[in-house]
Amino acid sequence: MEHVLGIGGYFFRAGDPAALSEWYRDALGLDVDANGLWQQESGPTVFATFESETDYFGSRTQQSMLNFRVRDLDSMLSQLRAKGAQVAPESQDMEGIGRFGWVTDPEGNRIELWQPA
Repeated sequence: MEHVLGIGGYFFRAGDPAALSEWYRDALGLDVDANGLWQQESGPTVFATFESETDYFGSRTQQSMLNFRVRDLDSMLSQLRAKGAQVAPESQDMEGIGRFGWVTDPEGNRIELWQPA
């Protein structure tokens, strides 16, 4: 049976695509080429569904949430705060899974940051 090999892309609408791409590059270090290609480090990817009424993504109008793996969650959150990003005040530890924190991009999309255990 054929199966997918991994995530090939993540596409979303933006009011100002160039400015939002610049924010992802400057705030998160997401350095992509002219075609949007980003060579990410290997590691686990979680594919999970949530109840339609969840508040986990922030706004209920947000239908999905991007999750980025990070090496050092505390350093990343500090870096984002220093850049004036809207960082959630709380973080979460899940035994055996890792630590989580959240930031909201300039267009209101909540993003999860994950430091795997």
